[in-house]
Amino acid sequence: MKFNRPLAFVLLLLGIVLWPLSLWAEPSAGSDTGLFERTLSHGVLAVLAASYGFGLLTSLTPCVYPMIAITVSVFGAREAKSRLQGAFLSLSFVVGIVCLFVPMGVASAVLGKGFGSALGSLPVVAAIALVFSLLSASLFGAFEIALPQSLNNRLSGVGGTGYVGAFVLGLVCGLVAAPCVGPFLFGLLGWIASTRNVALGSAAMTFYAFGLGTLFFIVGAFAVNLPKAGAWMMGIKWVGGVALAYLALSYVRDALPHEVVATWVSPGLPYGIAGAVLLVIGIGLAVTHVVAERRHSPIAHLSKLAKLASIAPAIAGLFMVVSWTHMHVPALQWESNESAATGLAASAHKPLLIDFGATWCAACKELDEQTFVDPRVRNEGERFVALHVDATNEDDPEVTRVRRKYGATEGLPVVLLFGSDGREAFRFTEFVPPDRFVQALASVK
Repeated sequence: MKFNRPLAFVLLLLGIVLWPLSLWAEPSAGSDTGLFERTLSHGVLAVLAASYGFGLLTSLTPCVYPMIAITVSVFGAREAKSRLQGAFLSLSFVVGIVCLFVPMGVASAVLGKGFGSALGSLPVVAAIALVFSLLSASLFGAFEIALPQSLNNRLSGVGGTGYVGAFVLGLVCGLVAAPCVGPFLFGLLGWIASTRNVALGSAAMTFYAFGLGTLFFIVGAFAVNLPKAGAWMMGIKWVGGVALAYLALSYVRDALPHEVVATWVSPGLPYGIAGAVLLVIGIGLAVTHVVAERRHSPIAHLSKLAKLASIAPAIAGLFMVVSWTHMHVPALQWESNESAATGLAASAHKPLLIDFGATWCAACKELDEQTFVDPRVRNEGERFVALHVDATNEDDPEVTRVRRKYGATEGLPVVLLFGSDGREAFRFTEFVPPDRFVQALASVK
């Protein structure tokens, strides 16, 4: 079989991209609206790898990829006297991209601090979901996110040869490529705002810029000829559109109470199979669309129809499959013997979760019905040894002993979190909503 070099190149790039992005979309990890927090549990390097992959994926879109060779020629890397000079010119261009995007990450994180509490309200979540829906629609071709033509023409002429010219050209590159960069970039900035972490936001945007500038650097520094732009880029935009549409739906799903979601997301196998079938149909139609976009394709007339027909089943199927997977996160396994639970935590070097509750305690029932059943809490709670102390019978001497031991004698509920070192990390004496509780669980090691 003849080796297809352009196809191999694309597959290699997709492999590089999909590895870090899989950390963001891992269905068993709980809510999809806390992507940075979940990825951060894998370590800061995982967050940076995912951000880099996001930037590299953006560079493969139709608004960026075709301009790589032209841009490299403009700032003079092709005519450099040596490979080292070409590398430094290309690096100057990438630094320009970094200087454009990092302030955006800082601003998103700072502004996000003021909206932290609002992110849990349904109207705000609905607005965020609407923004993601519009970004998705732009990738599907409904409209373009673009600068005014007059400004775009001016920006296109900015920069020139030399290090300063390469830097300035990199500074405006993201603006010129706004139609394709915008949806990915705005989605990333939205995630950064949800973390409200300036350092993480700055680092994430830096690596996003590195990802976006990687192909520019490779072409400029090593005089590499990239495969020609083609129909495969339509597939990149389609994947981005489906992902952003799914995120819009997941924001709404994760903002609703678990019992509401359970009325229209079934844990049954038929629901999961139906979702998988819809997803396969959507992907099949998308492949037809991409094939029809190839030059001299005999099915070119089917391109638009296949694209339109693929959107709804792909989005619905992806939502159903991932939501169905969420419903299958196993429940917390509660121990009932305090000595056995603490012994197990110590021997296995695991953190410890202790819940003091009673049948007459209304807040305890809220914890059972809303917090402990939440898929995010269940997933994070798998790392813990969980102990439930039923304090319904206040005259039970064992209950009295355990309550005194942990200083839980004043009222109920009392929920304690201990690190693997045996030290108390958190103490809750009231109902704790799932979002707050899962953050506490994630921070205990």
